[in-house]
Amino acid sequence: MGGFRVTGRGEQKSWVVLFTTGEDKDWPDTLDLSTGKFVYFGDNKTPGHELHETRGGNKVLRYSFERLHAAVNPRADVAPFLVFKKYPLAHGARSVQFKGLAVPGFPSLSSTEDLVAVWKSSEGQRFQNYRAVFTILNAPVLSRAWINDLKAGDLNSSNAPRAWRQWRESGKYSPLAAAPTTNIRSANAQSPDTALKRELLECIWQHYKGAPIAFEAFAARVFQMTDERVVIDEITRGVVDGGRDAIGRYRLGSMADPVYAEFSLEAKCYRPPLNGDTPITVSVSDVARLISRIRHRQFGVLVTTSVIASQAYKEVREDRHPIVFISGGDMVNILIDKGYNTRGRVQELLSSDFALVAAASSEPVDKPR
Repeated sequence: MGGFRVTGRGEQKSWVVLFTTGEDKDWPDTLDLSTGKFVYFGDNKTPGHELHETRGGNKVLRYSFERLHAAVNPRADVAPFLVFKKYPLAHGARSVQFKGLAVPGFPSLSSTEDLVAVWKSSEGQRFQNYRAVFTILNAPVLSRAWINDLKAGDLNSSNAPRAWRQWRESGKYSPLAAAPTTNIRSANAQSPDTALKRELLECIWQHYKGAPIAFEAFAARVFQMTDERVVIDEITRGVVDGGRDAIGRYRLGSMADPVYAEFSLEAKCYRPPLNGDTPITVSVSDVARLISRIRHRQFGVLVTTSVIASQAYKEVREDRHPIVFISGGDMVNILIDKGYNTRGRVQELLSSDFALVAAASSEPVDKPR
């Protein structure tokens, strides 16, 4: 399952169905429920073909985004996109869940950003695929009358959802956005949720469990991968007094006149919840040390191979301390998003950029540091 299902002949479709499994390690589609931003990858997912030599999905993307930014009658011929995600149930492994009505583009993104041909390499070959950004509109229910109108070729139907009509007429996006809530994730939610992700975390743990201090540099790199605006200024190598393991800045504003928010980062190389082992969790005292070292107008980042204990998580979120948590599960998600989606690729990264030296640590591997 996955890919495109289209209704209608020619370039102008009645509607387009996008299926996502959420499990493609090379092309991870993502939906941000807080903003309605949906990132979907095209159908040229293996080498051997040009960007548009596919079953038609990438041509649909190209046409839709071209019409989105057309100089004359923009959006006029863009069909609605219906997004479904794999949602297996006990009585139906092929069940899907409707995620929403999507339109190409996203508020604040330009025509050079919302549809991008990205390069990947596989089996020794380089090839391109589309990375498309959509907005899930605030239209949680679609009427059967509108679907029938679309089937008849009427994209301007009065039965269409208001958010769709508004977008077609003015280009204004009305995202289906969820209000932010206090999020205290369980240990399971912080842990890898697939066999591949557990394998990648195991690879990292095996590399660093005998040298936890060396994990600091890798933790800083992982945080840097989350956003190109993250700047790592210094990694305080070899310090084991509970102090800051790295310091850096987060760039705000334009490149011509940036403002920087400083941060302190701590790395905790603790035993993760793998292979039936009980994890060593990041405790309240661990987090308290980081909070005590954050100066006015700074924020903190805590990266761990394990998980954050529920009480520590709760106190940070309820007291609104500016702390970014990156758990073991988060860490492998970040790596996969950056293309480190096999054990071999992660091992190559560790060996080439983070080779260990004998003096990295002589501490017991299962004790918190």
